[in-house]
Amino acid sequence: MIRIGIIGCGKIAQVRHIPEYADNPDAELYAFFSPNRTRAEEQAAKYGGKACDTAEELLADSEIDAVSICAANYAHAELTIKALNAGKHVLCEKPMATNLRDCEAMVDAARRNGKFLMIGHNQRLAKAHSTSKQLIEEGLIGKIISFRTTFGHGGPETWSISPGKDVWFFDKKRATMGVMADLGVHKTDLIQYLTGQRVVRTTARLVTLDKRGANDALIDVDDNAVCIYELSGGAFGTMTASWSYYGAEDNSTILYGTKGIMRIYDDPAHSIVVTLADGTTQYYDVEQIQTNDNQTKSGVIDLWIDCLKNGRAPEISGESALYAMRAVFASIESSETGKTVEIEANK
Repeated sequence: MIRIGIIGCGKIAQVRHIPEYADNPDAELYAFFSPNRTRAEEQAAKYGGKACDTAEELLADSEIDAVSICAANYAHAELTIKALNAGKHVLCEKPMATNLRDCEAMVDAARRNGKFLMIGHNQRLAKAHSTSKQLIEEGLIGKIISFRTTFGHGGPETWSISPGKDVWFFDKKRATMGVMADLGVHKTDLIQYLTGQRVVRTTARLVTLDKRGANDALIDVDDNAVCIYELSGGAFGTMTASWSYYGAEDNSTILYGTKGIMRIYDDPAHSIVVTLADGTTQYYDVEQIQTNDNQTKSGVIDLWIDCLKNGRAPEISGESALYAMRAVFASIESSETGKTVEIEANK
């Protein structure tokens, strides 16, 4: 049995981490900490375990094997490194951290302590994405020439545990970054996963177009981002992230190859649609994508527990997440400087 501590008891913990641990027969929810102690007490009462007064108290408990870090962005690195130094395996929510130096320090701490570090890039685990990767590796659409990947919805103000315009996602001190770190990091990681290539060059614009805080002023973080990515294998395309898609959520990816076109989560009737160069069309109907309004099991917790149970390093490791985070920070730099940014470490 893997004993779990939860640090941060907000929406992502209550909707995904905690219930998915509770549903896994090899996991035991053992302790909870939240700066809002009432939330920790409520989760402990509901699922068993104890509420801790501090994160340090939780991490000092030798009975705990692993922790989920579900805190606001700014706290990810500090809490993760403390947990790893305390001898715990760590599953950290995305974005990994708010600067590249902290991301690298997290990976170093995991390596130094001989512990696993996994990042919650759940897009890789969506059935259509894993199926698409297999089809791509089998050569169905040939060599990928270009792509378009998008993640957009109406924003996090209805998703937060405290819905409204004063959500922490809009607070630059706690979030540091906006939609690029919330949704853009997902699709940046995904396009690298699907293609087997890394982002080596980015030309990006991150802007604030519509979102307003409680004071009715535009928020201090980006609510839209468009990046032109060049990949290590020669593929070229766009990644778009938005908090201002006021309608159906868009989590689509289109890959243009030498033998055909693959559309993933682009057709409401079919999860994957492949149109080959000879004009024939193939449909692959696997499960629909998880959305904010339609929560399904992410697969992250089951993968994490399986890795811990079998002593196997997670595929979505902190080290693998560095490639996406470098692209995110390079895109922010590109937007700020108005220049294309090379990512030498991803080459």
